[in-house]
Amino acid sequence: MPQPVILSDIGNVLVAFDFTIAAQRCAEKSPFKAEKMFHRLDGIKLPYENGDMDDETFVREAIAALEFQGSVAEFRQIWCEIFTENVAMKQTLARWAGKLPMHLLSNTNGLHKEYLLSTFSIFRHFQDGVYSYSAKCSKPGDEIFIHTIERLSLDPALTFYIDDLPANIATADRLGFHTHLYDIKNHGALESVLDRWLGV
Repeated sequence: MPQPVILSDIGNVLVAFDFTIAAQRCAEKSPFKAEKMFHRLDGIKLPYENGDMDDETFVREAIAALEFQGSVAEFRQIWCEIFTENVAMKQTLARWAGKLPMHLLSNTNGLHKEYLLSTFSIFRHFQDGVYSYSAKCSKPGDEIFIHTIERLSLDPALTFYIDDLPANIATADRLGFHTHLYDIKNHGALESVLDRWLGV
């Protein structure tokens, strides 16, 4: 009998993130103020997340754009240390670990993906994932969802998709997924919907 699957976004679902942390740390070694810092990366962030730029190129161009005076290693560390694990979500997923397949679908870059999966234990619940930088396409476009269905052998009708952005949920809804628009400040709403969907 086909088995239900959980498919989850990462940012503001499994982990919270705050780019102002990185901006403030970069500003200590840059001539630019923190509030202006990452606007200078607007031209390269999307190409990086879509896989049109590798890690080394992004880091080199970001350091140049920010006139960052620290080392490459320092910048990579600052770029990644912006996340906080969602403990409530980890506890919810732990109930289903080993009982349901769980996969990831995220707009993210190579540095963040490697850092997240090696740092936070919540990712141990997940067997596989699709990431914008390696898929070379991103949400909310149909292409990455269709790629995910094929890559992970998903049946949308049996897949519960969690995301914090309405545009991404709208695409998933249209393609037949069961969805939940997640609010990290109202985790209990997810538990109620997920339990209902799983017939608990």
